[in-house]
Amino acid sequence: MKGIILSGGSGTRLKPLTNMTSKQLLPVYNKPMVYYPLNTLLRAGIKDILIIIAPEHAGNYLNLLGSGKEFGARFTYEIQDEPKGLAEAFIIAESFLEDENVTMILGDNIFQNDFSEDIKSFKSGGRIFAKKVADPSRFGVVEFDDRMQVVSIVEKPKKPKSEYAIPGIYIFDNKVVEYAKNVIPSKRGEIEITDLHNAYLKDGELDVRMVEGEWIDAGTHDSLLDASILVREKLQGDMII
Repeated sequence: MKGIILSGGSGTRLKPLTNMTSKQLLPVYNKPMVYYPLNTLLRAGIKDILIIIAPEHAGNYLNLLGSGKEFGARFTYEIQDEPKGLAEAFIIAESFLEDENVTMILGDNIFQNDFSEDIKSFKSGGRIFAKKVADPSRFGVVEFDDRMQVVSIVEKPKKPKSEYAIPGIYIFDNKVVEYAKNVIPSKRGEIEITDLHNAYLKDGELDVRMVEGEWIDAGTHDSLLDASILVREKLQGDMII
C-alpha cells in the first residue's frame, strides 16, 4: 500500500491567507495542516508517500517535509500545474504507484478516526467512506437503501438524496489509474472522483464504510478555526508526528 496526499489547488476560499502560502501549509492549532493527513497515513503504516503540490509552493513543502526521513518514511513530490479534479491525482501518480494499491487523502481533511484497520484490511476494488453532515450538497453524496447498500453516488447535488457525504480519504487497488484515464471530464472541466467511485460501484467492487468520529474539511475560514479547536481539545494525543 502506497499513499498520496493531494495538496495542490489555489485555496481561493481562504484568501488572503493563501496569497502567501499553500492552504495545506497554514497552521491548524500547533502544526501545519498537512501534518494531520500525513499522520493518518503514517499511523496506518504507510511509509511510501507521494505529495502532489502546486508549482509555486514546491520549495515550501521541501523545506518543511524534506525526504521523509525525519518521519521514518519516504516522500516523493509531483507537481499539479493546475487543479483538474481529484481523480487526476491518480494519473499524476501512475509511475509512483507501479502495481501497488493506494490510499489517497486530501491535504485539507482532518479526521478524528484512525483508519489503520480499514487500510490494512483492504484487498482489492475500491473503499470509500461516508459521514452524515448538515450540508451534504457541498460534497459527493452517497445514497443508501434500507439495507445500507449503495444506490447512487452524486457529486455536489443541488437536492441531495441523503445526508451522507464522502470525506476526502479513498482506498483503491492498482486499477485506479486506468479508471481515471477513462473518466470523461465534467462540465467543470474536471476529472471527478465521483466518476471513479461509480466505475467501481458498477463493477460491484465498491465498499463504503462509516466515519464515526469528527471530520473537518478545513477549506474555509470557519472550518479552519473549527479544525484548530478540534485538535486542541481532542486530537493532540493521537498525533505521532
